[in-house]
Amino acid sequence: MNIIFQTSPWWILACLAVGAIYAAAMYQPLPNQASAGSVSQWDNRVRYALTGVRFLVVSLLCFLFLNPLVRNVRSLTEKPKVVLAVDNSESVAAAGRPALNTALTNLQQLRQELADEGLDVAVRTFGDTITDADLTQIPFTQRTTNLSGLLSDIRSDYEGRHLTDVVLVTDGIFNQGLSPTFGQYPFAVHAVGLGDTIPKKDIQLKGIIANRIAYLGNEFPIQAEITSFGFQGRAATVVLKQGGRELGRQPVSFAQNETFSQVSFKTTATQKGVQHYTVEIIPQAGEFSLKNNRQDVYLDVIDGREKVLLLAATPHPDVKALRAIIEKNQNYELDVRILTSADGPLSVEKTYDLIILHQIPDNAGVGTAVMQRLLAQNTTPVLFVLGNQSAVGPFNTSNPVMQINAQPGQGDKVTARLNSTFKQINVDPERLEILSKFPPMTAPYGDYKLLPGTEVVLWQQVGTVATNKPLLALNVTGNRKAAVLAGEGIWQWRLEEYALTEKQEVVDELLQKVIQLISVKEDRRKLRVYPIRNEFYVGEKVVFETELYNDIYERLYDKLVTLEITDEGGITRDYTYTPTQDNSRFEISRLPQGAYRYKASVTINNKAELSSGQFIVRDLQLEAMNTTADHAMLRQLAQQTGGRFYNSASVQNMVKDIVSKKSPARLTSTEELDELINWRWLFFMVLGLAAAEWGARKYFGGY
Repeated sequence: MNIIFQTSPWWILACLAVGAIYAAAMYQPLPNQASAGSVSQWDNRVRYALTGVRFLVVSLLCFLFLNPLVRNVRSLTEKPKVVLAVDNSESVAAAGRPALNTALTNLQQLRQELADEGLDVAVRTFGDTITDADLTQIPFTQRTTNLSGLLSDIRSDYEGRHLTDVVLVTDGIFNQGLSPTFGQYPFAVHAVGLGDTIPKKDIQLKGIIANRIAYLGNEFPIQAEITSFGFQGRAATVVLKQGGRELGRQPVSFAQNETFSQVSFKTTATQKGVQHYTVEIIPQAGEFSLKNNRQDVYLDVIDGREKVLLLAATPHPDVKALRAIIEKNQNYELDVRILTSADGPLSVEKTYDLIILHQIPDNAGVGTAVMQRLLAQNTTPVLFVLGNQSAVGPFNTSNPVMQINAQPGQGDKVTARLNSTFKQINVDPERLEILSKFPPMTAPYGDYKLLPGTEVVLWQQVGTVATNKPLLALNVTGNRKAAVLAGEGIWQWRLEEYALTEKQEVVDELLQKVIQLISVKEDRRKLRVYPIRNEFYVGEKVVFETELYNDIYERLYDKLVTLEITDEGGITRDYTYTPTQDNSRFEISRLPQGAYRYKASVTINNKAELSSGQFIVRDLQLEAMNTTADHAMLRQLAQQTGGRFYNSASVQNMVKDIVSKKSPARLTSTEELDELINWRWLFFMVLGLAAAEWGARKYFGGY
């Protein structure tokens, strides 16, 4: 322990001088003090003792004003540490529990012997740290294996500590994360290989290829991938089922000892919502495991696509271009109508999610009446595409985006310039620079005025002159969302883009995003309950997020929410919870595999608010996909890190190998600086001395 001064040590002499002067002034007998109880009447020994106490107290207090620091150096002896990292996944126990118990018994003895040699030994499994538990009691129920994650967690948890060796007890099979051989570890990894490296005679359903979304009434494919080993010259049958009902079966033959095959099914979506299908391989005699003969498929069947009406007054190349752009998105169902063709009358009672008006209203008045009836009935979003035939007057009274003061039949040749301040959709300015190379569009010539809430996506540019006239603008703030493309010739843009890049992406992507922005439906519900993901796994908690709003859409809390969850069999589970400002989530554990529907309800201002949806709980049989131990990878890992590979029978040699290269205990020194004034015992010592002096003065009659 050392004392460090923050000022010159010569100030100590000043502290002593102050203490001496104070003590001398207090206890120096004066000639005129002859009364009883005065200092001059005290015994000299008492007076000298109290003088010394006063000197010590005052000097020490002055010394503390100098704020000296005390440096302490602490030394810690840290023994070498060894971690037994046990792979407690299902695949390790697949080879048989008796052989596994023998290996674990040897490891338990190894653990004790390492501890007897003076090493700190800890045990790690996936998700747990075990200190004193019997290794033979470890449940091998983990459904996934991430060896690189296990070693990385150990590296992070023991950073800066004296960890010298990790004993990795595993079969080498991993189905999550990277191979552990890609990692860098500051310790030696000794691998204990479990399991059987000889491939098992087995048939596996390796994977399923299917769309995640299907449309009601449409036919869709489901493709199964099958691998086999040891079934040369034999055949099996693959069956597709839904709700226990067989939809189809396909034969598969195994011409060689080790084969890979694919079979395809086609079925039709007959019910909307999440549908549960099962693909199974009928078990064959001699298979090692039947767990990998079955997989589940979940598809979200949508009841129809968003309906889009493309209405044009006359045939035009732009109509075909817009059709090609919209049909790239399979979520749209497009209805193209030309008013001057023989398509038949348009039913204005039909409901659409988006209306595109190409040069309507028109100068001839062909589509004005139809447009008025379409727009009068609802607030469906509208995209106006202007051109030479557009009637500017009726257009100005029909759209919330812009007003144009122009003469009929007068147009201007314009190119496009991106508005750099437009941020409602993500666009790449560098990609959109190609717009300057495209042929000019024909836009109405006149004065343009933007209405409140309008944002410009593209400006008009005449030759090299940049104007403040909008070419593509939108307004999503009012009751009806709308956009205006104030020019015709989009078909020429697409042709030119293909000529320059052999692709048609930039123009199509820009218009698709504008269409999506104005057609997206605004959620005005006051209760929103939804799972944080659409899919969960067996054993994982299903977590719901809850949002409550009042009439002006401010967040509400502390309202009782009722949640009903129904599985495929019609069994309903009821829950109630109260979201708070600190926690608006609700968790449900131990839901079995299947497709679930949920319905939540709450009462706000004496009115019932509802929210519903669906989610999936999957049962992943990853541990059954591969049952052949990979000891070659374990040998490589041990060699890379300076460790050794052992099988379950040679574990006893590990103690000798680790102890023979055992690192000495590590001496760690830490230095601490503390202010002397923070020492509590010093405070009580000064207080005690001052109290003793005061008590003695009173006892001897001083004041």
